[in-house]
Amino acid sequence: MSEYKIPAHTRIGHVHLKVSDIQKSLAFYCDLLGFELVMMYGDQAAFISAGGYHHHIGLNTWHSKGASPAPEYAPGLYHTAILYPERKDLAAILQRLINAQYSITGAADHGVSEAIYLNDPDQNGVELYWDRPKGQWPADEHGNLTMYTRQLDMPGLLGLLK
Repeated sequence: MSEYKIPAHTRIGHVHLKVSDIQKSLAFYCDLLGFELVMMYGDQAAFISAGGYHHHIGLNTWHSKGASPAPEYAPGLYHTAILYPERKDLAAILQRLINAQYSITGAADHGVSEAIYLNDPDQNGVELYWDRPKGQWPADEHGNLTMYTRQLDMPGLLGLLK
């Protein structure tokens, strides 16, 4: 195994998804989740972002227009994780999903984070989450990270909005 380590401040800059219908995807990512349309690339691709970045998500139909979702039991993207800055922001999007009666496929407390899971119109997995401060991450007696999956306290999360 190589001794090389990627620089610590490296980030995932964007994800680019193959979708079957640009307008349905824009309705999900922009109208429901609140991303901003930065630009259209003809009628086959769109670039969207939060806060004016050039794009966090690219959507295209170059090889997928009108196609069925990828098989569930095949290699590929499991989910795109969208990190919210504060717990209250996660509460706000949860309330928005509830108000829209949008199907949520799961919710979990992972110790390091709290997450809500759903699928986009093409059945691509989407995780909406916030990270707890690093000092609150669960660890064993040796300081090793001990993530887990427990039930998310949804009433407690939504209580932040009152």
